[in-house]
Amino acid sequence: MIKFAVEGAGDGADYKSKEIGEMNLIPNKKVIIDCDPGIDDALALMLALASKEIEVRAVTVVCGNVPVDMGTGNAKLVLKLMGREDIPVIAGAKEPLSRPLVTAQDTHGMDGLGETKWGEMAKKLYGSDGAASKENMAAAYIAGSFSCEPGISVIALGPMTNIAAAMKMNVEAFKNIGYFISMGGSYKSHGNCSPVAEFNYWVDPEAARYVYEHTPVKIHMVGLDVTREIVLRPDICSLISRFENERAEFILDITKFYTDFHWKQEKILGCVINDPLAVAYFLSLCTEKESLCTGFDSYVTVETEGLCAGQSIVDDYGFWQKPSNAHILTKTDTSRFMTMFLTALFPEYTADIKIGLSHVYGVKGVEIHE
Repeated sequence: MIKFAVEGAGDGADYKSKEIGEMNLIPNKKVIIDCDPGIDDALALMLALASKEIEVRAVTVVCGNVPVDMGTGNAKLVLKLMGREDIPVIAGAKEPLSRPLVTAQDTHGMDGLGETKWGEMAKKLYGSDGAASKENMAAAYIAGSFSCEPGISVIALGPMTNIAAAMKMNVEAFKNIGYFISMGGSYKSHGNCSPVAEFNYWVDPEAARYVYEHTPVKIHMVGLDVTREIVLRPDICSLISRFENERAEFILDITKFYTDFHWKQEKILGCVINDPLAVAYFLSLCTEKESLCTGFDSYVTVETEGLCAGQSIVDDYGFWQKPSNAHILTKTDTSRFMTMFLTALFPEYTADIKIGLSHVYGVKGVEIHE
C-alpha cells in the first residue's frame, strides 16, 4: 500500500514523501526470530521464550557473530535452558551473499557464549559440525511461513542474509508479514565495527541493501541509537546474582566476557545488550498501549563498498524523495526495558526487581507492566 503523507524528519524538518505501508494485516503475535547466537542473541531468545504474550514459531539461524553451525547449537541450548525444545531451530546461510564471513568471536568468545561451560555444553549436546544444510532451509521456512500464515512477524537479530534469500525466493510473501523488525544499523550513533557501520549490516551489506530496497512493508530499524542505551551494568548484574537459579547463572556467566570486551573497546562499565531491545520493542507493540521506543519514518539504504561499507544511510530530510521504507528508532525507556526483561525472566522476584531497579535508575517505584 502506497500513500502520501507529511512526515516529520529526524530533526523536525517537514517534507512530503511517499510511504510504504506499515503492514497489510493485523499481526497475530506469532513471530520467527532470525539470529546469530551470540551472547545478546541468547538473552533476546530468553526474553522472547519467557514472554507468554507472544508465540515463537521458529528460530532460524544465520552466520554472523559465529559460524551458523555453532549458532544453531547455541540456539538449541537456550531453548533447552528455557524448557522450549518443542520450537524448531533451522540453520540458514553459512556465509554472506557475496563476501567472506567475518565473525564477532572476539566480542562473544570463540564459542559465542563467552567461552564458558555453556559453550562446551552446546557443542557436546548438539555438535558444531554439519548442522547446516547446503541449501538455505531457514530462508525457505521464512518465505513459506509468510505465504501460508499471514500476520506472522519476523525479528532479525543478525545479518539479513536469510531474510534477503527468503525475499528473493518470494518477495510477494512479505506482503503478508506482521511486523518486520531488524536489530541493525545506526542513524546518528557511531558504528561498532567501523566508525560508521553497525555489525549486522557490515557483515553482509549486500543483503541489508537488498532487503531495504525490495521490502513491501516498513522495516522497524532498532539501531545503535537506542540499543546503546541498554547496558547490563554491574549493579544490575549484582541484582541478578540474588536470583539463585540456572537462568541467572547463565546470564552472569556468558556476559563476563562481553563486559570485559566492552571495557577494553569502548570503556563502558557493563555490556551493551543490543538484541533484547528488539524483542522488547516487539512485545510492546503487541501487548502494550505505549511503544517502548519512538522514532520517525524515512527512506533507508545501506552502503556496500569502501570504507563506509555497512553504513545505514537515513534520508531524514527527504533529499531523494523516495518512499519511506523504514521506521528508525531514536529513543527508548531504559528502566522500562530492564523491568520488562528481568520480570519476564524472573517473575518470582518481581518485588525485588522493583526495589533493585529503583536504586539503579533513581526512579521511585519503578513501574511494573503487567
